[in-house]
Amino acid sequence: MAARLDFRRRRCVAAPFVALAALSLSACMGGGGGGGGAASSLEPPQPQAPATGSIVEHAEAPLAPRGGGTIGAGSVKVALLLPLTASGQGAVAAASLRNAADLAMSEFQNPDLTILVKDDKGTPDGAREATQQAVAEGAELIIGPLFAGTVQAASQVARQAGKPMIAFSSDASVASRGLYLLSFLAQAEVDRIVDYATTQGRHSFAALIPESTYGSVVEAQFREATARRGARVVALEHYAPGQAQAAAQRIAPLISGPGAQADAIFLPDNADALPGVAEALTKAGLNPQRVKPLGTGIWNDPRIFRIAALQGGWFAAPDSTGFNAFAGRYRGKFGSDPTRLATLSYDAVSLAAALVRTQGSQRFSETVLTNPSGFTGADGVFRFKSDGTNDRALAVLEIRNGAAAISPAPKALSGT
Repeated sequence: MAARLDFRRRRCVAAPFVALAALSLSACMGGGGGGGGAASSLEPPQPQAPATGSIVEHAEAPLAPRGGGTIGAGSVKVALLLPLTASGQGAVAAASLRNAADLAMSEFQNPDLTILVKDDKGTPDGAREATQQAVAEGAELIIGPLFAGTVQAASQVARQAGKPMIAFSSDASVASRGLYLLSFLAQAEVDRIVDYATTQGRHSFAALIPESTYGSVVEAQFREATARRGARVVALEHYAPGQAQAAAQRIAPLISGPGAQADAIFLPDNADALPGVAEALTKAGLNPQRVKPLGTGIWNDPRIFRIAALQGGWFAAPDSTGFNAFAGRYRGKFGSDPTRLATLSYDAVSLAAALVRTQGSQRFSETVLTNPSGFTGADGVFRFKSDGTNDRALAVLEIRNGAAAISPAPKALSGT
């Protein structure tokens, strides 16, 4: 079992190293548990690739110092790589992630850490240079970067130097031994919603899949999850952006009328596209009371909650309680709203501080970081797997002109 450390707000004292379920990263924050978000599984736009979704909606993070600087003055050095001077949303996300690291340090009692904040410029070359600087300055752990391309570039330098990484990319393909992803991974959300739907008696699935990188990732996991649960996929169609009508008509006989076979329909698209998809399905005869709409964490958006054809639909996402508490403290310190991914930086820095305090020279070793009982952060329980991906405790929420949890996120991960 992993050890649990309990850090109390203001009067924080590390508890003895005892055999309990998880290492708490509450770090004087006084709260735990989850968060949803408009795009929990999508990366922000990269300079070298088209945007796949927004993770900075409703965020107004103040810009961080362009050079990065340092946070804290402890003896153990940890680097934080962020696209501080990248164009567009990347820089906004970076500012919020930096602020979250600052918040974590301020809420942890006397952390023995110095955070070396490095600007990776949102490019592979910038990430390599930033990692080289961090290693040269004595960083024992690399936190970040944010984009898949910069993570890959930084990992080449970190691996040669023997330094572990905790990165924020949601692209599971960049994970590897020693390169751990703390991000929200679409695969876990697909598994959770398919598992829940089958336990509720839904065993015949249809799916409309967007023609995108995200669509390809979730489709592969959807096929695997339904097969594992012994469910049938009676229809699966693809559609180009804004062109769901033809695909909806092709599956219409299987989701409506006397020949209907499906009792659930998987719709992994975001708030920009789903109104058009829902309209096409309504015209195709979809009755959401009979054929249950299912989604991933990108459904956690108020715009989706108002779509008539999705009322009663289910989706998987982190529980929102912890993120809401974090966001309140963030607003109190910085006077603005955090981006949804800001908790990743907060949890990574809190984890580093806790491990420095309790684990001595083994603090960032593979054995410690991949403890199967995991850790409890702002978004609930998580653990790093040996292949670099993660497991997260997710809730299932139901849309009823809002979103309410109908299956809470577990307090511990299975297999521990």
